[in-house]
Amino acid sequence: MRGIKSIKKVLVANRGEIAVRIIRTLREMGIRSVAVYSEADAGASHVAAADEACLIGPAPSAESYLRIDRILEAADKTGADAVHPGYGFLSENSAFSAAVSGAGLTFIGPCPKAIQALGNKLNSRELALKHGVPVIPAVTEDKDREAFHKAVRKMGYPVLIKAAAGGGGKGMRVVHRDEDLEPFLEMAKRESQKSFSSDQVFVEKYLVRPRHIEFQILADHHGSVIHLNERECSIQRRHQKIVEETPSPLMTPELREKMGQTAVRLAQAVGYVNAGTVEFIIDEKRNYYLLEMNTRLQVEHPVTELVLGLDLVAEQIRIAEGRPLRWKEAPESRGHALECRLYAEDPANGFLPSPGRIAWLHEPSGPWVRNDCGVRSGCEVSSFYDPMISKLIVWGEDRPAAVARMKRALRDYAILGVTTNRDYLLDIIGHEAFAKGELHTGFVEQHLHGWKPRQTSLDAALIAAAVLPGARAVPGGTAAAAPRHDPWLTVGDWGR
Repeated sequence: MRGIKSIKKVLVANRGEIAVRIIRTLREMGIRSVAVYSEADAGASHVAAADEACLIGPAPSAESYLRIDRILEAADKTGADAVHPGYGFLSENSAFSAAVSGAGLTFIGPCPKAIQALGNKLNSRELALKHGVPVIPAVTEDKDREAFHKAVRKMGYPVLIKAAAGGGGKGMRVVHRDEDLEPFLEMAKRESQKSFSSDQVFVEKYLVRPRHIEFQILADHHGSVIHLNERECSIQRRHQKIVEETPSPLMTPELREKMGQTAVRLAQAVGYVNAGTVEFIIDEKRNYYLLEMNTRLQVEHPVTELVLGLDLVAEQIRIAEGRPLRWKEAPESRGHALECRLYAEDPANGFLPSPGRIAWLHEPSGPWVRNDCGVRSGCEVSSFYDPMISKLIVWGEDRPAAVARMKRALRDYAILGVTTNRDYLLDIIGHEAFAKGELHTGFVEQHLHGWKPRQTSLDAALIAAAVLPGARAVPGGTAAAAPRHDPWLTVGDWGR
């Protein structure tokens, strides 16, 4: 148990929409904020949003956002007394957590020991097995390559290569044949090293058509641990979540209680403190298995906030200050919340990133519409970082109402200058199988294979032409055949 130590100034060791989102909560709480930025992010929204900002290095993340020494120098220079890691980058790095604490600062997250125990997927698997939490069969690498291949063949293809040190779909590859195992391992290792500064991977049995459901955890320094219900994260592309919601269409009160208590038991096993997420995979018979525990705030946390009426970042800060949890169990859930991740990428061209300057941005609004956005008009979407532009979140009194609101909000979203996945998202949530709640991690491969964008109306093109100098509308009721980065592809229904 520890006493209460109020936090006065927080350095946000991140960028983009999550940095902006954290800074907003800090402002509401009367806590000053410090942004860190690379040379590529000098004009970024999170820099403008913060009370202070410090340059920490060149554009590559390995020379800026992953440099523990430079982040701590920035904290010392600005007089910050706490650090919030956001998600990604150093958020699940135990050495970073230890370095922050060692510098006399408050780390707004779990202690290094908990990150080591749970942040690494291999460690969390061992812990889960020890405490009776079901896990998917897996094989770790062996220097004896023949023995390693034999163990993988015995487990049975297809298998999934996973990075031990991270998440977000990075360092993951599905392997269907033994001859692909070695080259896919090398690709996964390189991606993991680049993203998480670790090339440790393992091979897990790949479940076909499973659902991906996670439970939000909160734990304080006084021994209290609760779960805040589930989030359905089954709509994924290349193992990257793109649509999330709560409650899950699959969930029953009995299954929720059983899975929630399993998540709590895992957190209690390591004396976990702060916010975390326990992720499960569920097969078609409703058997569930531990995937991992993310020892940080999740990208999709806003859907939980909307149905429960709370601010998870504020709760993280309260916990870090030493305050007890405000609840003994999850607050009452109301309605349904849905989140779509908007990326600067070209779905019609292999989902290639679409970096460039955002010439103009029109954000959706209205009752129960929230847009956690990391850019604004004039901002550059850099090729050095994840191309996510924003997270669009809506609430409705039930799932059909939330889906209808999301459709409207997506149609109202307009971005000129870069290509986005807006229309792709519209076709996902507009699909009949989505409406029925028939979700699984292979949903987009099954239902949207070979997807092509719709053409937009002449009215939308005319308005875009008025906004974007040099653009031209063409006769015939549609925009011209579009090259990559064509603004007509991302103009919303506001133009009609």
